[in-house]
Amino acid sequence: MADDQTREVHLWTLVKQWMSALVRGGAPPLSVQFVTGELIDDHHSLVRLFQEWRDTLDIDSFGYFLVDEVTYIRDWDQGMKFLADAGLLASTAVLLTGRRGDADIVDFHLHPLDFRDVVRLKGALSNEDLETAVRADPDLSMTIVDRLFEEFGTYLIHGGYLTAINDVAETGRIRTATLRTYSDWIRGDMLKRGKREQSIREILGGIIKRYGSQVTWNALSRDLSIDHPATIADYVSLLEQMDAVFVRYALREDRLGPAPKKARKLDFADPFILHAVRTWLESPPDPWENILSAVSEPSSASHIVEAVVANHLSRRYPTYYIKAEGEVDAAYVHGERFHPVEVKWTRQRRPSDIKQIAKYPNGVIWDRGRRPGEIHGVPTIPLPLALLRLEPVL
Repeated sequence: MADDQTREVHLWTLVKQWMSALVRGGAPPLSVQFVTGELIDDHHSLVRLFQEWRDTLDIDSFGYFLVDEVTYIRDWDQGMKFLADAGLLASTAVLLTGRRGDADIVDFHLHPLDFRDVVRLKGALSNEDLETAVRADPDLSMTIVDRLFEEFGTYLIHGGYLTAINDVAETGRIRTATLRTYSDWIRGDMLKRGKREQSIREILGGIIKRYGSQVTWNALSRDLSIDHPATIADYVSLLEQMDAVFVRYALREDRLGPAPKKARKLDFADPFILHAVRTWLESPPDPWENILSAVSEPSSASHIVEAVVANHLSRRYPTYYIKAEGEVDAAYVHGERFHPVEVKWTRQRRPSDIKQIAKYPNGVIWDRGRRPGEIHGVPTIPLPLALLRLEPVL
């Protein structure tokens, strides 16, 4: 979870999908028990609820006991210890979710699947072909490369969210209800934190309007009815804690860290989140067609791709962008140095576009070319291949 007030929708999705999979797999519905700790006073009540539920099952049958927000329950740990010591959990799987405790590490981020995960999940390539692509085999066939580009095009639509991936696999489109579920998560969690709906809408709309561009809180405030830049910064900070938005700072090259006084770039953490938010804000007659338009229009698609690259890098390394005489889309810090990456998804190639990246000996361009090459001396890598070859997230 991102903080002690915000429950990640990713965890909810995983829990719900697990419950559904259990029932589909043959578990009796009554064997899957879900309760919320917000309505349970203490460990005595928790134990009683557990025992009453287990009494409805056959003594040898296996059950699943899921408690959400367990930390709301006074002395919950004593209740679970009693059940375990009494041998009452022998035929039960228990899942507890709650807010942070006293551990040294308390923040955990459940990211959407990255591109390689999705390729593997969907079986788009055989294991042998996938390994060939990952190890940068010079004899990599164009058939594999073309398939990866095809899969990446679909990734720009459903991102790494299982519900959206399943929608596309089953129906050929993302259901409007699925889009609404995730926009409701963002809206709902912001409202729970005392944020105003009109301000939420304005700030999300401002992010979309300036997608892929450098922004300052002052500049955003001039476009919105929100007078104070600090208010905008507070809203965006909460969106970042929820893993809905990634704030990409400019890199301070001499210190390998952020330059907080420079403009930022604001990315949605996954292309599907962008589509869900746009659907909520714009209420298009056909959300699916609206998504297809966004990923096919060159300028819009290039901004989405740039955000995908930045997010993939940020899950592995501190990630920024470079703002100097020119701009470089992403720069990640690894091995006590920074590594500049320019993203080129449009077919237009202007010398001014690579003027800045060409200044760095270790600069590279990730583009839509099917083979590695170079542009004015700067190495190029097919973008889906570059994403595929990133280190796995631990």
